[in-house]
Formats: sequence, structure tokens, C-alpha cells
Amino acid sequence: FEAVAAAIRENRQCLVLLPEIALTEPFLKRFAARFGVQPVAWHSGLRQSQRRRAWRGIASGQALVTVGARSALFLPYVNLGLIVIDEAHETSFKQEEGVHYHARDVAVMRGKFEGIPVILASATPAIETRQQVALGRYAEVKLPGRWGAAEMPSITAIDLIAEPPTRGRWIAPRLLTAMTETLERREQVLLFLNRRGYAPLTLCRTCGHRFQCPNCTAWMVEHRLVRRLACHHCGHTEPVPKVCPECQNEDTLAAVGPGVERIADEVTALFPDAKIAVVTSDTMWSPAKAAEFVARMEAHDIDIVVGTQLVTKGYHFPNLTLVGVIDADLGLDGGDLRASERTFQQIMQVAGRAGRGAKPGHVYIQTHSPGASVMQALVSGDAEAFYAAETEHRREAGAPPFGRFAGIVVSSEDQAAALETARLIGRAAPNPDALNGAMEVYGPAPAPLAMLRGRHRYRLLVHAKRGLDVQDVIRDWLGGVEWPAKVRVVVDVDPYSFV
Repeated sequence: FEAVAAAIRENRQCLVLLPEIALTEPFLKRFAARFGVQPVAWHSGLRQSQRRRAWRGIASGQALVTVGARSALFLPYVNLGLIVIDEAHETSFKQEEGVHYHARDVAVMRGKFEGIPVILASATPAIETRQQVALGRYAEVKLPGRWGAAEMPSITAIDLIAEPPTRGRWIAPRLLTAMTETLERREQVLLFLNRRGYAPLTLCRTCGHRFQCPNCTAWMVEHRLVRRLACHHCGHTEPVPKVCPECQNEDTLAAVGPGVERIADEVTALFPDAKIAVVTSDTMWSPAKAAEFVARMEAHDIDIVVGTQLVTKGYHFPNLTLVGVIDADLGLDGGDLRASERTFQQIMQVAGRAGRGAKPGHVYIQTHSPGASVMQALVSGDAEAFYAAETEHRREAGAPPFGRFAGIVVSSEDQAAALETARLIGRAAPNPDALNGAMEVYGPAPAPLAMLRGRHRYRLLVHAKRGLDVQDVIRDWLGGVEWPAKVRVVVDVDPYSFV
């Protein structure tokens, strides 16, 4: 806020980027309370008339402060003096549909072109950002502690192998005890599980049939609140059947694994008098809904919040003193090179919701791997040791920020055409010797998400040394290959998703 205040005093425009649209209303409220001025909001949830009004205000220079999503970077500012990216490590700043870009990198370049400062604000900066600091390209400013008198919460790992929940439940006894004590003190609880819906998989206990999306290689997720199965990739939904479509048996379908709705059901059974809120993108889809949630929390109209990553950032609830992470191992699955870093960032963020006022906060992390380096770093609070080890792993592997990746995804409704094009591109790949070994190409191979929205997908992965101009090499490479119109080829340089 101080940097924004300084820019406003100079009559310069400021842009503040937020990682989630839902954070807009709480931010606007805090900003108006601090400055007595309402900033202009910019995001996809605005009506056309609101967008026109915001555009005119920005283009005329009358709107001094704009708060919005990553697309706000491209608005016609006439006197831009400062760009702030809040929670700059968030992967939601990477645009992965249509034109691929990272808002953090675009902001840095726009700041360079405009000759203005750019602030990347984060309690857990990305390794790429930390490396820029190490190279002297970015300056680092560390805050000495939490705002006011608040102390960092204590963090405790619960070994789910040694202390398993009661059969059929997902909350371990120690976390359950802490919840009971917290509610007795009239304080609030947050349970975090980054999985929407009731259960990630529905299967038949008789024949083993699993419900898969007809358009994607993904399981259908049960959403019990609306009594439907949904694909979280393409949006396909269908009613939950009463009969197995494979064996025709009734009452044999079982929900496998927990989602936030299932945790909420468990909490309702355990604490029938508690006021419970489920917070996901399904229940809090607009800034107005977010404002309603904040008002209820501040009025203590909610005792227990069960939520996804939507509740991990930006909120300040002084009476929320207990955070429970239901499955800390969830983000470690798969082959994502940033899995440990993301898990650390996400759990540190959700832990930061606890004890933000005068009352101390406590965090319990349920895990099957308490000995994992990321879990030990979370419990010990030694972020520097964790980042140092992760950075060294990246250096040894030539992974970002010490090397570069690029994904080439070939897709088509015609599987044979997609495969043939992918092979054609693979055969046309530059000879590594011609590039002095600065680039390797892996694949093609079926993408982890082999079908998406009815299109068959094959993937090539490019791994290059840092000094190579990957964009130019790939442009020349693909420029020499022709493929049919029914095949789509998408290039993502510096990808954050590898599916």
C-alpha cells in the first residue's frame, strides 16, 4: 500500500494484479478503507457496461488505481507508474488457453518498457524469482514479520500411518481434538483439501466399472450437492445413476476418496451444532459471493470453513486460529518438476490464514510422508534450506531457471492424423549436433491427458540450455512442417502444466 500511495501522490496510475477474481472485492474494501478511494476493477466477471466505464477511466488517466486479473496488463494506461503482482508465485498467472503467457513476465517487461518499478509480492517466491535476485537483476525487500502483533502459527505433522483416522473418516483424532478445543473457545477453523466435489472417483463395487468422461481421459467427479457427475476438464456433466451402466446392478456405486463436500459431511456429523461453509469455485464463483463469505466470517456466522485453494490466499480473519490440511500429499502426485515447491507454497499460504490477530494460530498437516523434505521444511519453518535443496536439484537437472522446457501438443479429433503429425514433427526436429547439444527433444508420446474435449493429444517435450533462443529454433523447426487443417499444434514455452 505504501508504494501505491507514493505513486498516487505523484498522480501516476497503478496496477495491482490478483491471482483470483474472488479476491477482488475484499481487496477493494481494504483499499477504500485505507485511501478513501475506490479503485477500478477489471476481470471477466464484469458486465459490458462496467468494462466500458473502466476502459474509459483508464484510457483518460482518471482511474489512478486498477485492480484485476492478468488481462488488466493489456489495458491502455496513459501514465502508468507502478505494477504490483500480489502472490506473484501463483500458477494462475500463467495463461494456458489461447495465447500462452505468464503475467509475471509480461509485467516485468512492461515495467522495463515504461521505466517503472514492478513489485512481485509473495511470502513464498518462486525459485525462478529467487534466482533473479541471486543474479542481482531483482532487488529483494524482506518484511521483518507479520502485520501487527501476530506471530507465525505452530505447524505440526500428523503421520496418517501411525495415527490413522477412524475407518470411513478422513480427519485424524489429533486434528479432531484440536477442532473441538478451538470451537469451545469460540474460534474458527479452516479445513483445506484442494479437491472439488464429493469424491474424485465413482465405481461399481460389483463389476469395477469406473465413470469416465466421454470427452476426456479423466474420471468423473461426483458433486453430491447438485447430484451430478462432472468432468473438471471439459465441463461435461450427467446425473448420478442409480444403476451401474455396465452390470445393471442397483445400489452398488461407491464414492472413492474425499473431496471438500465429503469432508463437510463428516464435519457436519461430528459437529452438528457448528455453522459450516464449503468454499470452492463451485460455491464462490463471483466477487459478490466472495464478499458475502467474508462478511459471514467477520460476523462469526461461520465456525468451520472447508475449502480448496480459493481460501488459501488474501483473506484476513483474526478469529481463525486453527488450520487442518486433510491431505498434504495430494499435490506431490504426478511428474511435475515444481510439485514439491507448489506443495510448500500452498501449505504455507493456507497455514498463513491461522493466527492473524492477537490469538495464536495452530496448523496440523495430515500426511503419509512426514519424512519428505517438503513436510520437514514446513514443520521446521526452514524455508531457506528447502529452497536451497530444491534449487540445487533444478540446477543438476538443467531444469528452470537453469534450463528451459517447451511443450508441443498435437491434437485432433482424428487420432491417426494427430499421431502422424506428431511423428512428422518429431522426425523434423533439429539435429542436436547442429545446436552443439543445446537442445534435446523427447517424444512424441501420448499426453498424460491423452484426450481432452474430444481431441486426441500427443506431446513432444523440448529441453534446452538457458542460452538458446528456444522460440526462434521452434519457429524455424515447425515452419518447415505442414499438417492438415484438422490437426492443431500448440507450443507452450516455459510450461507450468505438463498434462
